Amino acid sequence: MLEQFFQIDPYILTLAREAEETCAGAFARIDRNAEYNSAKVLSAFIQNGVSESHFSGSTGYGYGDRGREVLDAVLAQIFGAEDALIRHNFVSGTHAITTALFGVLRPGDRIVSLTGLPYDTLQPVLGIVEGGSGSLKEFGVRYEQLDLLPDGTPDFDRVGEAVKGAKVAYMQRSRGYSLRESLSVSQIEKIIGLVRKTNPQAIVIVDNCYGEFVEQQEPTQAGADLIIGSLIKNPGGGIAKTGGYIAGRAGLIEQCACRLTAPGVGKEVGCTLGELRGMFLGLFFAPTVVASALKTAVFAAALFERLGFEVFPHWDAPRTDIIQAVKLGTPQGLEAFCQGVQRGAPVDAFVRPEPWDMPGYDSKVIMAAGAFTLGASIELSADGPMRAPYAAWMQGGLTYPSGKTGVILAAQSLLEAGVIAAG
Repeated sequence: MLEQFFQIDPYILTLAREAEETCAGAFARIDRNAEYNSAKVLSAFIQNGVSESHFSGSTGYGYGDRGREVLDAVLAQIFGAEDALIRHNFVSGTHAITTALFGVLRPGDRIVSLTGLPYDTLQPVLGIVEGGSGSLKEFGVRYEQLDLLPDGTPDFDRVGEAVKGAKVAYMQRSRGYSLRESLSVSQIEKIIGLVRKTNPQAIVIVDNCYGEFVEQQEPTQAGADLIIGSLIKNPGGGIAKTGGYIAGRAGLIEQCACRLTAPGVGKEVGCTLGELRGMFLGLFFAPTVVASALKTAVFAAALFERLGFEVFPHWDAPRTDIIQAVKLGTPQGLEAFCQGVQRGAPVDAFVRPEPWDMPGYDSKVIMAAGAFTLGASIELSADGPMRAPYAAWMQGGLTYPSGKTGVILAAQSLLEAGVIAAG
């Protein structure tokens, strides 16, 4: 069917059909999970009395914005949290995480990352690399980290000792630009248990980006004090145009709100303009959109394994986020992969991605992202730093058919570039 609209080598088409047939069992598991999460979301909408009147945006200070308040309540219920702060004026996931860290940390406090080095864009925030003024380090907050084991798993045996005296125990759920497995909610729960044994007062914060609705529980339901994410990733469902969220313990949410706005003001202000409808609708669609992204990732793993590449995770492995890494091995392979994904984008398919010096990264990055919302990684995208092992980190897919097409075009691009040969 695809050959009616795209020029794809028969060899690639044959492998794609085989890969898709292989994935049937994994797809069924994803669908069951999406059905559960969709019911959870629908229940939260109904129980909180979501009404058409909640979609009207406020202006100015935004006093008494019922839509804003109800959206917070809906998100909190979905994530099993006491309270939530979901706002369109979080400009990114990093911004939301930064707001939370500055909200709960004070001069002299210590934060310990239990999952090794955090994602590139958070490193200047912590002050462990140069990159801007106003880091936590400048405000007297000390950063330490517990490295992952050589196999990429958490060092459970050393968690208790690492968090002694720490104010914040921090975890990054997704793999970032690494080939480790992402953390499952059960692993997060185990780490939290170890933290509580030696430091029951520690605030456990989880960067939940790329993980929402992948499993049936979120880290807040496993004991995390705060979880944080971006609305142009999973929970925005491809509809929210911008924004982010923080969810967790009510007292901590108020501290974060006072950092976002001002002390003494907190959650009581913040106009929503015309963004509420998109945030409500995106949240409602999120479980099924995440399912499409997961199917796209599973299919990509199955196809590229057949083409001889290492993939992380394996196509039939349990999924804990929407990210699929493909180890291309060469700069040419990474560029061809991303250029192929771009050819399958509904927006800017004619653009040819090239490596560039992206702010917040220590090497050139190539990024394929033809999206309706700029930078939305719940839409099919692929990116990677131009450094060994020259892997592409692919995520998203608003619909499985379009995501599958993008993956097939990535394989076709590798064939045309001579990176792989027809069988």
